[in-house]
Amino acid sequence: MAVNTFFPTEYQLHLFHEGNFFQSHQLFGAHVLQKGDLVCTRFCVWAPNAKQVRLVGDFNGWNGDGYELEKVNDNGVWVLLLHQNLEGCLYKYEIHTIANETLLKADPYAFYSELRPHTASIVYEMDDFEWNDLQWMQKKERKNALSEAAIIYEVHIGSWKKKPNGDFLNYRELADELIPYVLEHGFTHIELLPLVEHPLDISWGYQGTGYYSVTSRYGTPKDFMYFVNQCHVNGIGVILDWVPGHFCKDAHGLYQFDGTHLYSYEQIHDRENSVWGTANFDLGKGEVQSFLISNAYFWMEQYHIDGFRVDAVANIIYWPNSNGNHENAFGIDFLKKLNKAVGEYDPHFLMIGEDSTDFPNVTAPVHYGGLGFDYKWNMGWMNDMLKYMETPAFSRHSMHHKVTFSLLYAFSENFILPFSHDEVVHGKKSLLDKMPGDYWEKFAQLRLLLGYMFAHPGKKLLFMGFELGQFAEWKDKEQLDWNLLEFEMHRKTNTYVKELIKVYKRSKAMYELDYLHEGFEWIDANNNEQSIFSFIRKGKKEEEFFAVICNFTGLSYQNYKIGITAPGEYREVFNSDKEEFGGTGQINKKVIVADEEPFHGKPYSINLTIPPFGILILRPVKKRKERKGNGKEKVRSYAVSRRKGEQA
Repeated sequence: MAVNTFFPTEYQLHLFHEGNFFQSHQLFGAHVLQKGDLVCTRFCVWAPNAKQVRLVGDFNGWNGDGYELEKVNDNGVWVLLLHQNLEGCLYKYEIHTIANETLLKADPYAFYSELRPHTASIVYEMDDFEWNDLQWMQKKERKNALSEAAIIYEVHIGSWKKKPNGDFLNYRELADELIPYVLEHGFTHIELLPLVEHPLDISWGYQGTGYYSVTSRYGTPKDFMYFVNQCHVNGIGVILDWVPGHFCKDAHGLYQFDGTHLYSYEQIHDRENSVWGTANFDLGKGEVQSFLISNAYFWMEQYHIDGFRVDAVANIIYWPNSNGNHENAFGIDFLKKLNKAVGEYDPHFLMIGEDSTDFPNVTAPVHYGGLGFDYKWNMGWMNDMLKYMETPAFSRHSMHHKVTFSLLYAFSENFILPFSHDEVVHGKKSLLDKMPGDYWEKFAQLRLLLGYMFAHPGKKLLFMGFELGQFAEWKDKEQLDWNLLEFEMHRKTNTYVKELIKVYKRSKAMYELDYLHEGFEWIDANNNEQSIFSFIRKGKKEEEFFAVICNFTGLSYQNYKIGITAPGEYREVFNSDKEEFGGTGQINKKVIVADEEPFHGKPYSINLTIPPFGILILRPVKKRKERKGNGKEKVRSYAVSRRKGEQA
């Protein structure tokens, strides 16, 4: 990095301490700098309560004599300039505390770290990777994400797939394996469980020590840049799970960094997170705000990340150890500041809040009093639907409200519907195994649940393995059960998922108005006796609409009548009961003509075959004008049977 000055300016330090230095990663940490022919390595760290800070590493035999950092201001910023290029060297800060303890700490701003169980930081230069994802970046700028299809594939890198000897795939190998798989299935985004450096594999990255270090488990920072670049070249967005609420308490990390609770709240009641065994960030402290918001900028700048799923928002907006919902003004103000800053830096970057509460206006803009997220996970919908599906079919009539309730608030926020890793681990069973009934019924109901999810307003997120029809819940130390594709019902389930995603992506009515009341209309929400739900999804154009019918019991029906809004012909474009998906083949093959007979409060009605545990989707048969040889026009249907060669 070429620079004008090797030392921090007063203005940089002022911004850092007040919480507004969002490029603090360009100052703090280890940087190889060049000014003319002079090449140096600068180390900069914040440790206001240290008596002395020394640099130790493999370049000085881990002996800090003569490597003392200089305290450059009264608020505890320390700097050391060495006239050497130390790229690739291991280092730590040796901190001498006011309690006369000596701590060895990894660099909070380190860009790379040793592979666990080792804990040293590594001097690493980030700026010489050659990106070629400009077309992807420009494409993002032209689109409104709220009106686009989004199916997010949530992945834990360490257990998606492993090498034959059990080793992890590295980031480059993952690009070669995962990207074609995602393209084959049609997912629009990959969401990765946290990749900040972390000591313990089974924390899945949610308890971090190195917020600027992409974990070395799977390779180098440039290896991960390669992965993101290849995703973008292939039209796939990359979202990271990100944890700005709490951090790991391992000795080499942020916890009691200079012998005091520097990064966390001072009071034990506010600081300690007993559920996770972590410490909560002091989000009211300016330097912590600079550290975290700069971290967001860093992942955007250096790795071209497309979005964050912000973990445990409830733990930020409410004091974690309070009785009831006692709001944390520091946390709320921080989230507003974060989202505003990110939006100003890149208006197309996705900020997704994983909030399990009913806190209002999570996705409203900050200037309208909201938190400023782009999306919120719809945890209420997820919990209600799983509760409903886990209920035996013959008892679902008593749980009818679990399905209808979500539509009372579906447009109060911009929602993502999640079936994430949290729902398929720690004894909760896989999605397939949550389904009651026998072998066939489990698969049929999984197809139904996924179909209903894709038809319901909201973007979609699903954790890896659902598409295989896994019976076992997520085993975080093993790879997915890829051998399942050797069995017929699992292959058919995989075929079903691919077809469902195709139908969703090519049907604007299924996603264009996800966030508006105008995109949804009930046909019949009250048939609790038969547990059948029917509704309409609408696109921006009047002719773009679909009728969706879901049967949550194992009974089938002939000539089942539903109301419909428009006259004309309808074609079944999707049916989960197709034999190729593992169903019984009770489908509606022929064009369905609407009768001028009002029903369900609609002016027209149609009669259908309703399969057991089935979802079917109908669309109006579109008309088009086709020129004859004499220049006149005739109108004919799009619906033509290619197999029989006859007009439908």
